[in-house]
Amino acid sequence: MKRIRFPRKWIGLLLGGAFVIGLPWIYVRLKTQSRIYRTVADAPEAPVAIVFGAGLYRDGTPMPVLADRVAMAVDLYKAGKVRKLLLSGDNRFPEYNEPEAMRQYAISLGVPEADLVSDFAGRRTYDSCYRAQYVFQVKKAILVSQEFHLPRAVYLCDQLGIEAVGVASDRRAYRTFSLIQWNLREWPACIFAIIDTQITRPQPVLGPVEPLE
Repeated sequence: MKRIRFPRKWIGLLLGGAFVIGLPWIYVRLKTQSRIYRTVADAPEAPVAIVFGAGLYRDGTPMPVLADRVAMAVDLYKAGKVRKLLLSGDNRFPEYNEPEAMRQYAISLGVPEADLVSDFAGRRTYDSCYRAQYVFQVKKAILVSQEFHLPRAVYLCDQLGIEAVGVASDRRAYRTFSLIQWNLREWPACIFAIIDTQITRPQPVLGPVEPLE
């Protein structure tokens, strides 16, 4: 069988393209890495933890990635690191309600309803950060998500006016294939994060101002 040989210039172009696409990812990680924590004990205090949506099963219950985010936020709350949880997720359709699923799970873990705030228009990370600052008047927060997502989340909140740190919610071993997908998706997502904050500044779905305090 005849071997297929790729011209060296094609290989060079592919490698160069991958490097250019990866630069925003590298930049975002370098800019935020010192403000990402891996344990509750190491995390600083803040008025609120922002928990990002991450998917539901067909029965409306949180998928493992989302359940881990909520559980880590509850641990921060019980340790006195935060006073409230802002649960930000997608609710574009009546049958898909991430914030409500997150709220119910947090209640089952012992958080009083009065200390839970739902953001039903957190359709993407940019929207969650924008609305946290504009609608809920958040000035300082701990962001709760998996480690692959936190650099971009911290960067976005920073650029949108929130003094942010992140706490990683990797509480189990996720499937290798899923981890590869999530990490690869962050490359283009970081490009859009920079475009959104530095160039276009799109306005998400807003609404009346509802200060957390």
